[in-house]
Amino acid sequence: MKELLLLLLVSSFCSINGFAQQPSYTRPAALGISFNLTDYTTAQRIRSSSLSSVLSNKQTADLKNMSSGLGITYFEGLTNNIDFAGTLLGTFTSITVNNTTANDAFLLEGDASVNLKMFSDKYLFTPYVSAGVGFSSYNKKTGAFIPLGGGLKLNIFDEAAIYLTSQYRIPVTTETNTYHFVHGIGIAGVIGKRKAATQPTLQAQ
Repeated sequence: MKELLLLLLVSSFCSINGFAQQPSYTRPAALGISFNLTDYTTAQRIRSSSLSSVLSNKQTADLKNMSSGLGITYFEGLTNNIDFAGTLLGTFTSITVNNTTANDAFLLEGDASVNLKMFSDKYLFTPYVSAGVGFSSYNKKTGAFIPLGGGLKLNIFDEAAIYLTSQYRIPVTTETNTYHFVHGIGIAGVIGKRKAATQPTLQAQ
């Protein structure tokens, strides 16, 4: 009986220790640069009618009606399936607020978001959804907004990633900004080391 108990204890220890040494697939810190298109036109058309109406009548904005800009994003994995993303985006654009249209001016937007990934960094490709909080600065006025959206991430040899994003930005301060979309494509390079797995988890044998 003692021999059987000892064998069970040794087997359990080896199982736990072996699992604890499994590699972590939490995303290492990375820095990305992206090309972005800011679209106020489509968002305004959706709010004046409906999403289904805009899509069925092909009323989405043309590229010429969008404003281009550049963004810088810092990524860091919190868990295998949750990443933090902090972005600064700059573009020259014209915004209509309270029926008043401003001349083209520099719009700076920053947001801190959480990306909920379908798969970990173990996989080549993963879609994700995102949500967070953001701020904007335009014509010497600051504002706040809520970014909601999603994207796709393509892993490149665990050293870089190509990412596609699309966000719907909901203004909190409606007197300084309005509803709009931001679409982007970028590439990010790893600047940190992958976190080691430190939390062993018991698994049924």
